[in-house]
Amino acid sequence: MTSDSTLRDAASRWIAADPDPATRAELEAVLARADSDPGAAGDLADRLAGPLEFGTAGLRGPVRAGPNGMNVAVVTRTTAGVAEWLKAHGHAGALVVVGRDARHGSEAFATAAAEVLAAAGFDVKVFPRPLPTPVLAFAVGRLGAVAGIQITASHNPPADNGYKLYDATGGQIVPPSDGEIERAIEAAPSAVDVPRAPGAEVADLLPRYLDEVATLPMGHEGAVRVAATALHGVGADTLRAAFERAGFTDLHLVDAQAAPDPDFPTVSFPNPEEPGATDLLLALASDVDADLAIALDPDADRCALGVRERDGRWRMLRGDETGVLLGSYLLSTVDRTVLPDPLVATTIVSSSMLGEIAKAEGARYAETLTGFKWLVRAGDGLVFAYEEALGLCVNPGFVRDKDGIAAATLAAGFAAQLKAQGRTPLDVLDELAQRHGVHLTDQVSLRVTDLAVRGQLMAKVRATPPSRLGGVGVALEDLLPDADVVRLTGDGVRVVVRPSGTEPKLKAYLQVVAPVTDSLAEARRAAQERLTALRADVEELLA
Repeated sequence: MTSDSTLRDAASRWIAADPDPATRAELEAVLARADSDPGAAGDLADRLAGPLEFGTAGLRGPVRAGPNGMNVAVVTRTTAGVAEWLKAHGHAGALVVVGRDARHGSEAFATAAAEVLAAAGFDVKVFPRPLPTPVLAFAVGRLGAVAGIQITASHNPPADNGYKLYDATGGQIVPPSDGEIERAIEAAPSAVDVPRAPGAEVADLLPRYLDEVATLPMGHEGAVRVAATALHGVGADTLRAAFERAGFTDLHLVDAQAAPDPDFPTVSFPNPEEPGATDLLLALASDVDADLAIALDPDADRCALGVRERDGRWRMLRGDETGVLLGSYLLSTVDRTVLPDPLVATTIVSSSMLGEIAKAEGARYAETLTGFKWLVRAGDGLVFAYEEALGLCVNPGFVRDKDGIAAATLAAGFAAQLKAQGRTPLDVLDELAQRHGVHLTDQVSLRVTDLAVRGQLMAKVRATPPSRLGGVGVALEDLLPDADVVRLTGDGVRVVVRPSGTEPKLKAYLQVVAPVTDSLAEARRAAQERLTALRADVEELLA
């Protein structure tokens, strides 16, 4: 129960300042129950625990009334802060693009953002319907906008929504912009006092985006059959259109997951990395005898690939496997007379094999902190970037972010080329391992209900780091103050530990590397044994 007058006063003030009658009524109902219902009292306290934090990933949280949720009032004040930040940087009256996915609240949130910007004097263009996030990133660059706002929670649970901000570079914001915007939000008036006005123009950039995707080096020499899923998100229609323009007509979508559905009824967690999320896809791939399986996440900025093993079973590739496959392929297509010094990039938690591939190809290689906001800023001449969490940028020339649609289309072309040669992606992975050593990666994730636990565990690792992991002596490298990351490295072993920036998790990224001195099978067996031992040690470390 609650008799906390401060909490009740805060709830009453929020209700009075909320311009949305639906969420006003929602919070009024919670407040009315709070004195007699302990569950409602806890719910009320959580909703008022503090505002959603605006970081480099923007906002992300449950769709609900109150400052600690995604709702029209929060979006209104956030956009008022963004508008003031843009004005402070000399962008008053400039163009801003607004897009959205199909989650609960997305249409209302996009409308609120567009109307706040219009009332603040900006030239606003909005997408006519839910579209993939990479189309918004493309539009910012193509139209010369000073910012882009995409309403999306990407692959978060169904109850969530979010607010992603792109700056004038066409990439996601980086510090110190996030702190500047957060302070501007804090200074914004109550949502009911923020002016809103119609006036946004509809802009459909999808045809121009698809034209650009069709220019990627597909390299296909024959037909390819692809099974794909949009996981109830907004990617199916755009993927189909991209494939048609690229000449791939044998596409089979998981019907039960093709149409946007904010409840995500067939998956417990709409993320291709999660167990069970791609079960329907792999079953379809087997049924139609596909050459490749593709899973997009709900806003279609991530792409996962599935392949048929040599025993006929289907499995999803790890993000690192997909990354080195497409990175190797793209480097082989670069015209060195046009781009003599290409750059490829990945993050400090991804497989280091891309660096070995780049060295062999005479290309530059960079590692950045996690997140595409850093990857697309890795340096001039960037032709490819990836992160192990299924993020792939195969088209930095026109999308400065991860792009699941473009990556899927490129992967289909690569698979078609391999099929014409009588080869498969697994053959290429074997060749890369023979040449550069077996690189196995894994991840240990600890989900927490109290975010303070993450800090406590990070402090523990820093204070008493292990001297051995996976049977190998390791040394600790602390990346503070640049990032809350520790790296433990030894001979053929690497562990990177960090708090997640978008989920209540502490993550440890594992890698073992084993040279192939005799047989590839023996090297893989030895690497797997080392990885198993390493995983056990890391699980104990984070227990």
